Amino acid sequence: MFVDQVTVEVEAGKGGDGMVAFRHEKFVPFGGPAGGDGGHGGSIVLYVDPGLRTLMDFRYQRHFHAKAGGNGLGKQMYGRKAEDIRLAVPAGTTVYDADTHQVIGDLTKPGQELTVARGGRGGRGNVHFVSPKNTAPEIAENGEPGQHRFVTLELKVLADVGLVGFPSVGKSTLLSVVTSAKPKIAAYQFTTLTPNLGMVQLDDGSDFVMADLPGLIEGASNGVGLGFQFLRHVERTRVILHLVEMDPENGREPLDDYHQIRKEFGTYDDNILKRPQLVVATKLTCQGPRNGLPTLRPR
Repeated sequence: MFVDQVTVEVEAGKGGDGMVAFRHEKFVPFGGPAGGDGGHGGSIVLYVDPGLRTLMDFRYQRHFHAKAGGNGLGKQMYGRKAEDIRLAVPAGTTVYDADTHQVIGDLTKPGQELTVARGGRGGRGNVHFVSPKNTAPEIAENGEPGQHRFVTLELKVLADVGLVGFPSVGKSTLLSVVTSAKPKIAAYQFTTLTPNLGMVQLDDGSDFVMADLPGLIEGASNGVGLGFQFLRHVERTRVILHLVEMDPENGREPLDDYHQIRKEFGTYDDNILKRPQLVVATKLTCQGPRNGLPTLRPR
C-alpha cells in the first residue's frame, strides 16, 4: 500500500532530576555537596532510508514516546542519558508542524536526519548551587520536559522522469514497457490511484527513475479528482513527460488537453512550468475520422 501523507504524535523524554547529596568520607571533616546532574531525555529523530518508498509503517503506529533521562546520583555522578528514537522515512519526505503548518524540515538525501522532538535537559544537582553564604545547599533542579507535538509527514516522490497527462492516456502502459514495474492497466479512468515507480536501464549502463503519476483532470489544482495528491508529486520531478492522447473517439481535443494540464500546473506552482518537458503523442494507431497529431506539431 502506498501511503504518502500521515500525521503522528511525537513526545521526547523528560530530563532526569538533579540530585541532592553530600560527601560523607571519613577523613573529610567538612563534607560538601555532591549531587550529580540528571541525564537528558531521549529525542525523536527522523532519518532517510534509501530503501523506503512509502510512509506505510506510520499507518499502523502513530504515537512515539521517548524515555526519560536518569536522575542524578551521589558523588557527582550523572544520570543516564535516554536513547533517542530513530524513525526511518523515504527520501522526499517533508515534515510540517500539524498545528501551525510550518515546515520543520525537508528530508531528501540518504542518511539525512531531522530532530522533530528534542529531549528535555537534565536538572542540575546541588553541587552547582554552592555559594559563600550557602555551602551546603539542599536544592537541585528538576529535569525539563521533552518536546511534545504533532507532525505531518508528506512524501513527494523523487523521480528523474514523471509521466503526466489526463486519465487513461497510456502512462501506466509506457511505464510497464520500459521498466519492470507492474502498474494496474485497465480501460477506465483513474486506474492509477497512487504513484508507481520503475527503474529504466539504458544500454550504456546508466539508469534513471520513472514515475507514473495519477491522472489529472480540470480543476485538480483546486482539489478536484485526485487534486493535490497528484500535483505535489510533480514538484520534485526533474523532467516531465507529458502524454497527450490522439484517439479521435475520446471526445476531447489534444491541444486543449495539453493546455489544460499546463494551466493546472501554473495554478498550483509556477515553478513546475519551468521544468524541462517533452510532449508524447499516444494512441496514434486508433482509427477515426480525424487525426489530432497535426494540432500538436510545431508551427
